[in-house]
Amino acid sequence: MDLIRHLECFVAVAEESHFGRAAERLGMAQPPLSQRIQRLERELGVRLFERTSRQVTITKGGSLLLSEARELLARSEALRATARRVRDGESGLLRAGLPPDVAGEAVAAILAEFRREHPGVEVELHELSTAQQLAQLAAHDLDVGLIHHPCDVTGLELGPVLRRELGVLLPRDATAAALSEVPLASLSGYELILFPRAAAPALHDDVLTTCARNGFTPAAVRHGQGASFVRGLILSSQAVALSPRDAQGPAVAAGDAEVVWRPLAGAPLAWRQSVAWPQGRSDTAVGAFAEAATRALLDTAAVSPDVPARAVHLRPAAEFWV
Repeated sequence: MDLIRHLECFVAVAEESHFGRAAERLGMAQPPLSQRIQRLERELGVRLFERTSRQVTITKGGSLLLSEARELLARSEALRATARRVRDGESGLLRAGLPPDVAGEAVAAILAEFRREHPGVEVELHELSTAQQLAQLAAHDLDVGLIHHPCDVTGLELGPVLRRELGVLLPRDATAAALSEVPLASLSGYELILFPRAAAPALHDDVLTTCARNGFTPAAVRHGQGASFVRGLILSSQAVALSPRDAQGPAVAAGDAEVVWRPLAGAPLAWRQSVAWPQGRSDTAVGAFAEAATRALLDTAAVSPDVPARAVHLRPAAEFWV
């Protein structure tokens, strides 16, 4: 039994004291209305109305139940209103993921823009690798995320693909540091600091493949992500790191005396990223976060739209194992 609809019928009849007027108010015929009242009486075990050919009078039991029926209807409408706000992105909780390489300025800009448009939505933001985001999106533990391509995007919808060209972080006294643009081949002999392969396996392999094709086969691959940790590895060993201009770290950005960032000649390497969410989960809040993240990255990071800006399977060029 649809209790809410039956209670609406009960309240209408009680307020109109007339089945015909109540039926007209509810937009239904009188016989189905009478049947609903009878079924509600059987369900509750209480006679709600005394009926005669001339009038309908609410019983004492009906009078005692009327206020609670009105309260339940009010709560039901409040529930529907809240559901509409959640559906329309005006309130609720949005679980979002961002990769560790997103600069702090971009994170702040994403949150500021989203909250400006949807102040009633709480954002639960997590720092997650692409692999972690993909697993949580598949398990419905995450609503939306910013992922690195190439990866398996089966079951996902994507926002526009953005390109962040990579440069190289290297010791200031390195020969290549004197160049305005560094060819990958000039890095031969150096170890390479790269994010852990488990974080984004296809991207990890694609980076190494591209390096090899351009004449740079690292002496070894070290894993690291934090700016301070990476800087320490660069200074303590013959190592270099690949990094977008906007993710150099505060020390390098301010003019590090020992570590410098240089663009790569010919721009052979880039991060390609897009906002992703499960298919069918494209509600207002998710769409607003995707737009906020895309705009914020375009405004605060060294990114540009990649082509095609549509949902495609972005695959690695090859597998490269070391």
